[in-house]
Amino acid sequence: MTDSSSPAAAFEPEWKRLWLINPGITFLNHGSFGACPIAVLEKQQELRHLLESEPLRFMEDQLESLLDAARQALADFVGASPSELVFVPNATTGINTVLRSLSFQPGDELLTTNQEYNASRNALNFVAAQSGATVIVAEIPFPIASPNQVIDAVMAKISARTRLVLIDQVTSQTALILPIEALVQRLKPFGIEVLVDAAHAPGMIPLNLRELGVAYYTGNCHKWICAPKGAAFLYVRQDQQSRIRPLVISHGANSPRLDRSRFHLEFDWMGTTDPTSYLCVSKAIDWMAALLPGGWAELMTRNQEMALAARAMLCDALNVAPPSPDCMIGSMAGVPLPPGSAKGLQMQLFDRFQIEVPIIPWQGVTDRLLRVSVQLYNSLPDYDYLSKALLVLLAEGA
Repeated sequence: MTDSSSPAAAFEPEWKRLWLINPGITFLNHGSFGACPIAVLEKQQELRHLLESEPLRFMEDQLESLLDAARQALADFVGASPSELVFVPNATTGINTVLRSLSFQPGDELLTTNQEYNASRNALNFVAAQSGATVIVAEIPFPIASPNQVIDAVMAKISARTRLVLIDQVTSQTALILPIEALVQRLKPFGIEVLVDAAHAPGMIPLNLRELGVAYYTGNCHKWICAPKGAAFLYVRQDQQSRIRPLVISHGANSPRLDRSRFHLEFDWMGTTDPTSYLCVSKAIDWMAALLPGGWAELMTRNQEMALAARAMLCDALNVAPPSPDCMIGSMAGVPLPPGSAKGLQMQLFDRFQIEVPIIPWQGVTDRLLRVSVQLYNSLPDYDYLSKALLVLLAEGA
């Protein structure tokens, strides 16, 4: 195999031309930062032109109604009321916003899992250290045989001192969809609220936040919805909104207006910034839905089926068993690799084969996982090429 054997051009799906992704790269890492389609970027540029042509009028007269329209489209998409949604730059900001707003005391327990995203875990550690609370970690196994193992692991750590559960809906490292709905129901009798780190969920799996009933939920729009970078949201259930304040306190804190909620007044204006990524969310939702006859339902199903097919191909090549049931896979899949350097293998895949895919350190020093992502611009030959490149590098001791 040589570099010239890359399938990126020969097997390029028609959809790939709708993104700016370098055609010389086999890009299998949509999950890290997403990729914004050209049409959505063009919409953002139109909005930026409108902003810069008359900044004062845009910010003071137009922005509020534009935000409301974008929020309504997002609310319809995630099954929420617009009154419970605000825009934030990313899910990490959403996690920090909730954790830094809530009050904890010495002896309180904040429960999370061993698979929680590192940035969110750092935020949890920070507020625990400041308040004297204790972080309790539920160990979710990987490989895993059933979603029930997640519920059992979390419930085994619940105590009379548990004040909050922070949990991913889709784990970053292992790419598992966790059973959030069932877990929320199990926690209700204990009166324990849940903060869902849903960085990957919007656009990957169907959502209905009204039915979920969770107190706090934050997700990115720049990943699977394919909005521009810097677009995410925070959902706060109506009865919890008085507790949650933005990280940046600004004019909304003492606004005399009565026509809007304090929740929106504070979060919708946190100082001057470029709001166009938020305003493109509705464009991204509509544009992605129009790519397939079945809209978002077909898109999500197609991506899941491709992720499962890619995982099967990789597991067969590596002679390993699938590490999780199919029901826990969405648009990403993690596959265990033989021990070695995660960084070294990732660099060699890119340098020698122009494959962009994350190799993730896992648990032990030399343990590592390969995580593939699927978006419409990917095709099965991409993963076949990855499988063959992996075998070459692993045979060389990478």
